[in-house]
Amino acid sequence: MFAKAVVARSVGCELARRGTVGESELVRCASPVAHTNCGTLAALLRERATFALRLPRHGTPLVHAKALQLQCGGLLALQRVLDADVPDVHRMVALAQQRWGSLVDAPWGEIVPALAAWQPRRRHRPQPR
Repeated sequence: MFAKAVVARSVGCELARRGTVGESELVRCASPVAHTNCGTLAALLRERATFALRLPRHGTPLVHAKALQLQCGGLLALQRVLDADVPDVHRMVALAQQRWGSLVDAPWGEIVPALAAWQPRRRHRPQPR
């Protein structure tokens, strides 16, 4: 569910299994239960951040930049709220469930503004000679 964030190396996951198809890097989850939990988090991030990020209606695919902001920004915001020292998706989801009992009860008022403020790293442009 957070493949873009893992491929971008914004976060890691102990259950992520990497593979390639041609020149594309793919990431899949080794645990069906963890995949479901991450799916729940991803759905909640999209639902709660729809207005803040001006996302299209549910069911409409996201452009890559918005999907990256939702995944990377959402996970880094969750990491801050949890005060987690390791940006591991599986561990953060488990810690959030343990702390709040349910992902629905997370402090979305803190998570969404941090998610919306996330900016991708700027590419370094070589200086003209």
